[in-house]
Amino acid sequence: MIFACAAGYYFYTHEKSVKYGIDLVGGTYITLQVQLDKALEHELIARSKGLISRLKKAHLGEPINKKFGQKEVELTFATEKDVEAAYDILSGRGASLQATEKGTKLILRLPQGDIDRLKVEAVQSDIRVLENRVNAFGVGEVPIVAQGHNRIVIELPDVQDPQRAKKMIGRTAELEIKLVEDVAHSHEALLDKYDQQVPEGFAIVPGNRYEEYYLLPTIADLSGRMLRSARLGIDDREGATVKFEFNSEGSRIFHDLTAQNIGQRIAIVLDGVVISAPNVQGAISGSGRISGGFTVESASELATLLRSGAFAAPVTFEEERRIGPGLGKESIHNGLKACLVGLGLLFAFSVLYYKLAGLFAFFALLYNLLLVFIGLSMLGATLTLPGIAGLVLTVGMAIDASILIFEKIKEDLAEGMTPRQAVRQGFKDARTVILDANITTFIVGIVLYKFGTGPLQGFAATLMVGIIATLITGLFFLKSLFTLMFDVFGFKKLWI
Repeated sequence: MIFACAAGYYFYTHEKSVKYGIDLVGGTYITLQVQLDKALEHELIARSKGLISRLKKAHLGEPINKKFGQKEVELTFATEKDVEAAYDILSGRGASLQATEKGTKLILRLPQGDIDRLKVEAVQSDIRVLENRVNAFGVGEVPIVAQGHNRIVIELPDVQDPQRAKKMIGRTAELEIKLVEDVAHSHEALLDKYDQQVPEGFAIVPGNRYEEYYLLPTIADLSGRMLRSARLGIDDREGATVKFEFNSEGSRIFHDLTAQNIGQRIAIVLDGVVISAPNVQGAISGSGRISGGFTVESASELATLLRSGAFAAPVTFEEERRIGPGLGKESIHNGLKACLVGLGLLFAFSVLYYKLAGLFAFFALLYNLLLVFIGLSMLGATLTLPGIAGLVLTVGMAIDASILIFEKIKEDLAEGMTPRQAVRQGFKDARTVILDANITTFIVGIVLYKFGTGPLQGFAATLMVGIIATLITGLFFLKSLFTLMFDVFGFKKLWI
């Protein structure tokens, strides 16, 4: 009874409350597809560049040609001896690439074990980035979960500007620093310089403010993955800007890059567009500024995106479903109406058929529902429409447990036991059956939660919490009511 009072106190005074899914309060259901191939390509290139750096530090033969592909990197060396030296490094302890020798060429690929691990890590990393971005809207905790191996589901509640939210979620915001190889005032003019053929390892990238096209390396010298911070800045001449700062590794690379290329232009590329391409006047420390005719709002938005981190793998919108708040309110109203009608019928049946014991069963049922809502609140679970179905199923299981106990008690009374003995024996006999039924159902709930997604997980979570509440109320709370009746109020007769 003390536990019952404590539970009630928690429910009415605790600051946490049950969260409702978008199918009840309205919102947008978004499914994103994660482009895992891009993450694997980025990792392959990064490891290959690490190998080239190790060869340079060891004063061994460096590749005279590099061909970066999505699934493999081809390095061409001057001699087969240089290939063997590079192969020996890759075959050493802690090798991170699979290498195949082909004459003076070395073909590099990611190990299959690393590919499987990187795919999982890329999805989890993208989820963390999305959480950071969504939190910027101040809408509280938003369910963001993986679906399968390459999808992410977001249940976004109603916000003031849904289009801005969608833009913030899907935008890559990939910042890259690249040396400018060449520049022209049109795409065609740049191609004319190279006989209509873009040099291997380079790409033509447009500028965002002027009619300029840049020939840049396809592989960035530095990326936004190494950012430490980004914030809004106001410049008297250029207006709103975004100031950024690299971490220690990024600062070192940025310093070396600018120190070795004084007098050359360096491009700041954002999402495949050159924002600015200033001339390097001297070595620059690990910070910079992005200016591009931003408004205060757009600069603040970009700073938020950069602070949130870069996607390990780009995402694309696969599905978007909007649920109006009116439909959610109707679902809540109908669900509440169904619960009240069901509770009323259960109360009438329990009292008419089991008399005082039926009244105890109804009190136990109300306590059961209280425990379910407390459990959902403590776990931070989200109540969805399928969750309400799980709640209704919980009510049925709770009443079923009470009926099992009461029928056992009636059998014992018929055999001549006293009311006190019949209650004790009835609970003892029914315990095994109740535990068996609820534990097996709980195992099913675990499987549904583990392998299900979205609504199915909501149903499973409510079901599992309801099963725990049913065991507490059926085996302990209900028994305490009978004990109270006999020991405190001194009843000698049992109405059942």
